[in-house]
Amino acid sequence: MDNNRSAEREEMVKRQIEARGVKNPSVLQAMKTVPRHLFVPASYSREAYQDYPLPIGNSQTISQPYIVAVMTELLSPEKEDRVLEIGAGSGYQAAVLAACGAMVISIERIPEVADLAIENLARAGTSNVQVLCLDGTMGYPEKAPYDGILITAGTPGIPEILLEELADGGRLVAPVGDRNIQALVRVTRNGDEYHTERHGAVRFVPLIGMYGWNNEE
Repeated sequence: MDNNRSAEREEMVKRQIEARGVKNPSVLQAMKTVPRHLFVPASYSREAYQDYPLPIGNSQTISQPYIVAVMTELLSPEKEDRVLEIGAGSGYQAAVLAACGAMVISIERIPEVADLAIENLARAGTSNVQVLCLDGTMGYPEKAPYDGILITAGTPGIPEILLEELADGGRLVAPVGDRNIQALVRVTRNGDEYHTERHGAVRFVPLIGMYGWNNEE
């Protein structure tokens, strides 16, 4: 029996990710390596490698594998890149970024979810990830600038403070739109200029915080 479930990951990457056009070898290898089943609740373990998001508690989800791969490819993390993730969730996206060689600081506003991410990352043996319980919409200047910033919740706009924390040549990837549907956006910094590209429609839970959505809306 394949207790590591590597065969399921190989199939996931082949049918759900490569077949849809993701090509970055580092991203594909990371998706084959990170044990996704360790980042979902035990009751959903059998569904860990299926082509849809799953609930992780506290009204949060772990994203569909394909979306994780697409966002990682858009960010294009390289070895030793410093990446800021806004929204740790279960820790899976951070683990994929770390498997690509990035040093990740992951910000999570919900204490129980932050604790879950820390626990999952430890169980999976993931290093190079630091999880902090803060309002990620306010950035994290202590370790700025960042080669990459990834927002893993739907935001009404990209907080200016995060753009300021992006390194020259760095990339920011985020779902931007209303609370129901967003466009996947990549912003690349070139000095004081920012180039924005759109990469299709997505649907994420809302980004709550000072520069995101109000929790009461």
